[in-house]
Amino acid sequence: MAMAVSLMRSLLASIGEKQPLTHVRGSDGLAQQPNRSPERKRVGLFLCLHLLTAAALLAQSPKYGVGRAPTAEEIRQWSISVRPDGKGLPAGSGTAAAGKETYANRCARCHGAHGEGRDSVPLAGGVGSLTTPTPLKTVASYWPYATTLFDYVNRAMPFDKPGTLTTNQVYDLTAYVLFLGGIIPENAVIDKDSLPKVQMPNRAGFVSDPRPDTGGKKK
Repeated sequence: MAMAVSLMRSLLASIGEKQPLTHVRGSDGLAQQPNRSPERKRVGLFLCLHLLTAAALLAQSPKYGVGRAPTAEEIRQWSISVRPDGKGLPAGSGTAAAGKETYANRCARCHGAHGEGRDSVPLAGGVGSLTTPTPLKTVASYWPYATTLFDYVNRAMPFDKPGTLTTNQVYDLTAYVLFLGGIIPENAVIDKDSLPKVQMPNRAGFVSDPRPDTGGKKK
């Protein structure tokens, strides 16, 4: 780490060195203009950032007693990603009817009683508005996959206490938001099998990214 700091100081010193001056004769006599290289400064700063990163990583090694390896339980709690095709959805189920009370208690303060938006963004409405002069992007009008709704609620909601909802509560809220958007009936049961089959209104509004590194295909 000391070596990294020493190298960083040397680089900073070299960046600040004065460069040779070139003489340019103007109409008002002899003038001097510094011939500094912006590229040299950029390269030097780039190297300094890398050295700082390396120093931070070294500081977290066992030698310095900072940090620790995550436990299996911590990894399990973080490994909650849900893919568009539903892979990663946990066991459990929910309905909009069951989610109504949870939504009123945990979500309506920010998103409005009917998903119209209040302190935060609206969740419902706007279907068919994306091609108009006043588009309204909501879960119902914009999101292409219903599974993304479960993933987001499970990961980040409620805003002030994320991660405090049970799996069934997340399914209930997912169903309720879809119900508010007119996408599923109030008593429809959603789970890891049925949620990926929900057809969102704007599903066809997205196209695959054809770049080779994304695995997408040209249409």
